[in-house]
Amino acid sequence: MTLRLLSIAALALLTTACAREGRMDEGGIYVVRSTCPQAGIPAGTGDITLFDPPSSTDARAIDIEAAITNLRVSCNESGDQVVSTAGFDVVATRRDAGAARQVVLPFFNVVMQGGTRVAAKKIGAVALNFPAGAVRAQTSSRVAVSVHRGAASLPPEVRAELTRKRKVGDADAAVDPMTDPKIRDAVANATFEHLVGFQLTDEQLRYNATR
Repeated sequence: MTLRLLSIAALALLTTACAREGRMDEGGIYVVRSTCPQAGIPAGTGDITLFDPPSSTDARAIDIEAAITNLRVSCNESGDQVVSTAGFDVVATRRDAGAARQVVLPFFNVVMQGGTRVAAKKIGAVALNFPAGAVRAQTSSRVAVSVHRGAASLPPEVRAELTRKRKVGDADAAVDPMTDPKIRDAVANATFEHLVGFQLTDEQLRYNATR
């Protein structure tokens, strides 16, 4: 199943999309920033447990356990739309190795901006087919999101302030430009995340957090 989130002109959300590597230069360490969103699985949403009966959360009532794994991401930032494509596997086990059975599990495909705001969201589903007599099933899915390059780019004046060389003795040489709320907000607004996880109920989220 392939889902594509339409780009949003005025996006709202995500964590950093900066590269982890930097280079030494006069005036400090420079980090190359990418317009590609960071991809990941939010904590507590990479696993899902189904119970039979559904009202029980006892270990003896566990019917299906599944997990999202092997997240693979590619990004194309060559055009006006920055496209992030994520592939992932879903592996599951069932309690009873009985007749052939299909289990359909919902998942979300989300764009976040600034680490706190959902810019766009789609719900998809994966189907797991257990052969007769088997307790394990596996499937794969692939989803994509696109973000307008302009929304993921820093304004020129902000970029200039962040990359301005500072010399020892300057009044602001030891001042982190990210302490300026205007700079910090501009970086957050231009930072996006591509997140994938199971679409869980409140009860399922609570179970994942407390088990």
